[in-house]
Amino acid sequence: MRMLVLGAGQQGSACAYDLLTHSDAEVVLADRELPGRLPSFLAAFQDTRLKLVRVDADDPGSVDRVMEGADATLCALPYYLNLPMMEAAIAAGSHFCDLGGNTEIVLRQKKRSAQARERGVSAVADCGLAPGMVNILAEKGIRSLDRVRSVRILVGGLPQRPEPPLGYQVVYSLEGVIDYYTSLSWVLREGRLQRREALSEVEELEFPGAGRLEAFHTAGGLSLMAQRYEGVVESMEYKTLRYPGHAMVMRVIRDLGLFDREPVEVGGVRVAPRDLFLAVAGPRLRRDPAESPDLVAMRVEVTGEKGGEERTLRWDLLDHYDPRTGITAMMRTTGFSLAITALLQVEGAVAPGVWTADEAIPADPYVAALRERGIEVRQTSA
Repeated sequence: MRMLVLGAGQQGSACAYDLLTHSDAEVVLADRELPGRLPSFLAAFQDTRLKLVRVDADDPGSVDRVMEGADATLCALPYYLNLPMMEAAIAAGSHFCDLGGNTEIVLRQKKRSAQARERGVSAVADCGLAPGMVNILAEKGIRSLDRVRSVRILVGGLPQRPEPPLGYQVVYSLEGVIDYYTSLSWVLREGRLQRREALSEVEELEFPGAGRLEAFHTAGGLSLMAQRYEGVVESMEYKTLRYPGHAMVMRVIRDLGLFDREPVEVGGVRVAPRDLFLAVAGPRLRRDPAESPDLVAMRVEVTGEKGGEERTLRWDLLDHYDPRTGITAMMRTTGFSLAITALLQVEGAVAPGVWTADEAIPADPYVAALRERGIEVRQTSA
């Protein structure tokens, strides 16, 4: 079995590690920065089942060559590359999955389902933590009830020891965080699709093991579930978790225009405020995970009726940085999720076509695979 991982950043590296430790596959890790220095948790595999390949995602020939013979292609590149990488994988006859996060791109990916079926391969978008894990669990809750009134999803990647001024450190991509803080999110209200402004409708809650947190709207976490369940589920929303006060500060920064892409003149030089913010704030928000370990807090709650009785199904997760491997909680819950998805695809658990994670991934074997990796999702019901 040959598995191709596109992108050697944090998530791609964690994904490759998971494949190497939970399958007998040959793993090809491809990135335009390779060969380069590998994280220590991958270095031991370099001379055995791990192959490093330099690939330029902007060069179709380079991509086509690296996809030859791949049973599955796992895309951990920036979200705007997901569609062309998926198209190339389908043409190569390779299963495909990605981390997603952009609803408009996923809608375009879905239009390629006929081509995937013709090639006999599956493609699954939105396969990380959120979107990804949370949607698979929410789908299980929906299918477990006779009637569903509400679906509520809360997720946050946080430092275990928050520091001012934001109580936050970068756990994946600061540019991606800004996208989520500036895009409208989809929700269901009274069964109808609506949009909500990012960083809005802030509420506080107590999360066991993480303490007092705040939750607010951000885009992408629902994938296409709101569209799928319009007119069926009364209320559905996804909110991001942060330490209290974060949303207010980020909203001020956004409303002052510091996330804008349109350049302004500064001392005779045209500068995009967003680029300046990334250059200045980025280094201040990055920490060595060994010195400032992270955690991931997640809650999925589905409320409705079963057999004429009120029921609430809830899944909670609290995962932490792994000091043994040096893999962060965000890498574990996101990169490992992508790897699990691809292994299920290769095993034949996903039908040919283009799907979102909630449509395609069977929850029970997925949760069992997470448990094998020490990621415990606790289910409760009332």
